[in-house]
Amino acid sequence: MAKNSKNQIKPEAYTARHLSVLEGLEAVRKRPGMYIGSTDSRGLMHCLWEIIDNAVDEALEGHCSEIIITIHPDHSVSIADNGRGIPVDTVESVGLSGVEVVFTKLHAGGKFGGGSYGSAGGLHGVGASVVNALSARLDVQVDRGGKTYQMSFRRGEPGRFDDSAQRTPNSPFVPFIESSELDVVGKVKRGVSGTRVRFWADFQIFPSSEGFNWDSLLERARQTAFLVPGLTIRTIDERGEEPREETMRFDGGVEDFVDFLAADGAVTDTMRIRGTGTYEETIQRLDRSGHLKPVEVDRTCEVDIALRWGVGYDTTQRAFVNIIATPKGGTHVQGFEQALVKVIRNQVENNMRRYKVTAKDGRVDKEDVLAGLTAVVTVRFPEPQFEGQTKEVLGTPQIRPLVNKIVTDFFTERFKSTKRDIKQSNDALIEKIVGEMKARVSARLHKEISRRKNALESSALPAKLADCRSTDVDKSELFIVEGDSALGTAKFARSSEFQALFPIRGKILNVQKKSTADMLSNAECSAIIQVIGAGSGRTFDLSQARYGKVVLMTDADVDGAHIRTLLLTLFFRYMRPLVEAGRVYAAVPPLHRIEVPKQGRRPKEMIYTYSEEELHQQLSRLSRSGRQYKEPIQRYKGLGEMDADQLAETTMDPEHRTLRRITLEDETAITEAERMFELLMGSEVAPRREFIVEGADALDRQQIDA
Repeated sequence: MAKNSKNQIKPEAYTARHLSVLEGLEAVRKRPGMYIGSTDSRGLMHCLWEIIDNAVDEALEGHCSEIIITIHPDHSVSIADNGRGIPVDTVESVGLSGVEVVFTKLHAGGKFGGGSYGSAGGLHGVGASVVNALSARLDVQVDRGGKTYQMSFRRGEPGRFDDSAQRTPNSPFVPFIESSELDVVGKVKRGVSGTRVRFWADFQIFPSSEGFNWDSLLERARQTAFLVPGLTIRTIDERGEEPREETMRFDGGVEDFVDFLAADGAVTDTMRIRGTGTYEETIQRLDRSGHLKPVEVDRTCEVDIALRWGVGYDTTQRAFVNIIATPKGGTHVQGFEQALVKVIRNQVENNMRRYKVTAKDGRVDKEDVLAGLTAVVTVRFPEPQFEGQTKEVLGTPQIRPLVNKIVTDFFTERFKSTKRDIKQSNDALIEKIVGEMKARVSARLHKEISRRKNALESSALPAKLADCRSTDVDKSELFIVEGDSALGTAKFARSSEFQALFPIRGKILNVQKKSTADMLSNAECSAIIQVIGAGSGRTFDLSQARYGKVVLMTDADVDGAHIRTLLLTLFFRYMRPLVEAGRVYAAVPPLHRIEVPKQGRRPKEMIYTYSEEELHQQLSRLSRSGRQYKEPIQRYKGLGEMDADQLAETTMDPEHRTLRRITLEDETAITEAERMFELLMGSEVAPRREFIVEGADALDRQQIDA
């Protein structure tokens, strides 16, 4: 032994006892990615989930009604629950208290089939000990048997901190040497129990710039409150000048969760699928001598699924195993999706004439079925097998056929139902899925014929299209104009180098009320999609759009505004990425033309105005300056009333025109747009009538061309 070394460890400070406690946790510190996925913010939050999930498991067993999660300003977080409390008595096989076993021993706990938990999220038995190993400091307090017990750890090693000056990970620390002790630090009333864990992130493992994410915590707390009805979860953030706090409790279940997640209008009602199934599994179980032996056991799995289809085409799917989120799916999601595709495909193929499906339309695909679906899939069963400690994928193979059968039986019975409302809902669902199938096939064909690479491909575009010469997408513009008369004038007003024209006849189909199949069978709608060349719905590919700008150029009257709204409805529902990218515009043609004749040295002047208010302001200005103007003032009711020079100067020439960009800035704007389109263009008449009546007093009747 080198006695002169500065780093020499005193013989009594490092014993065989420390070696046995820390050898497993040292492996965690050396390879943390194996246990928490990464050492960035996601890994730090995963440590928090591990402790929260232990409290939730108590709630699942009916022993916990409240969980309090507090983020402190000193890079620590605490989790308190009123469950049964971690056992404090001695575990005979290792001679340590239950608290120390849970926080220092890998693969130890009450979830290995001993009867403490029927189903739980923490099944590997490494969650709490991994968090302890990766924490600069961890304190745990347990209320049990009328007393409050406490134990502290520094990087996984049990001992005592001297917090007389301040409670920090850097407080003086004395490790236990001969034996560990649970300190009794207080008393509680009889019947009161619970666990409080507080840990500080270790900056030797995690970057000091990383912190606990408040938004992620709220999202996780909210989903847990949905999945455990009656559980109250309080979240507190003490960082910042003003603390933030939110309390969540939902007495519903996954049905309420689906309604919360769904943002679009409903095609079907929210359906609830419940069922149980059994299977056999061979597990390793400790016998009385402490050796593992294979045992055949019967398992029971509870399945609880809620789902609904909406008018949109985005899929929102959440999957859980014993309340633990599995964002990458697993066998339970595979069984759910396979059942949906199989049953709905059979329904379509057995009723092809009824749903107007032909052989050339192909078969229903998985993406057709999932379009517009919002679903929450939950399963509960003992000792699930996850692929890795992060529990992102369920691996238990027996769950796939079990979930498949329960979902298949539900939809088979539903499609056989003779109840009028269920039959109508079923028909609406199948029509939507068939529409998605036809849209997918049609979009693939549109992609093949809409790219401008040679004259042959250009000739496949609609004959009404007056295309531009430039193939530079960033510079090219497509004007969708109202009527052939406006098209004639616009042809002379445009710059044919980069401006293309496509006319539509009157008012196109209101796609908010119609199915995807109806939209594609409409000549005007399908032609617009074909001209833009990027597909529609889920298959829309922004990179394939043939024009950098799409400009809606309609008359400056009520009918023009209605047509523009119908076009925007089409773009919002089926070509939304084009809107989100800010590539859809509305032209702003003038309402009036004031002709001011030549007067002395003042030349003849043409003044265009775009509102009644602007007209009166210009007339007042002319009167004050002594200028005359020709009466009557021209009022444009349509684009066709302008000659080419006037249309170019006011509406099409980039140097002089005004364009309104249609934007969707964030999720709030998208949600509000969904609501407004459904209100103005949807099938429900009563809300629209109420909206019109409420706004009638604010309407200027002179704006209506009658």
